Amino acid sequence: QVQLVESGGGLVQAGDSLRLSCAASGRTFNTCPMGWFRQAPGNEREFVAAIAPSGSITDASDSVKGRFIISRDNAKNMVYLQMNSLKPEDTAVYYCAGRRAANGGSWREARTYSYWGQGTQVTVSS
Repeated sequence: QVQLVESGGGLVQAGDSLRLSCAASGRTFNTCPMGWFRQAPGNEREFVAAIAPSGSITDASDSVKGRFIISRDNAKNMVYLQMNSLKPEDTAVYYCAGRRAANGGSWREARTYSYWGQGTQVTVSS
């Protein structure tokens, strides 16, 4: 079992940067692929970025590629999302998520994740 708590959201202006943090508890964290998702009002939860357990492989959606960077520190049980050049369309609740190592399916699909945080609001003003 893994518990996740996000932090770092807030209100920023377009072009600003923000770093989200996700603190994980549980002995199996370093075996879990981890992801970030976001959900804006009226929209479905969408994939943002994911990272392999070792941190050697990462993935990001086309809408954030080149602007957002996912990373992890297994020694500290932390996952981060560095968000640069923020745009108003990045406004959403951001969720940290974890997959069990044995879970199948694409890590871009929310249904393949077993653990979720409570979310943190990011608002980007124009």
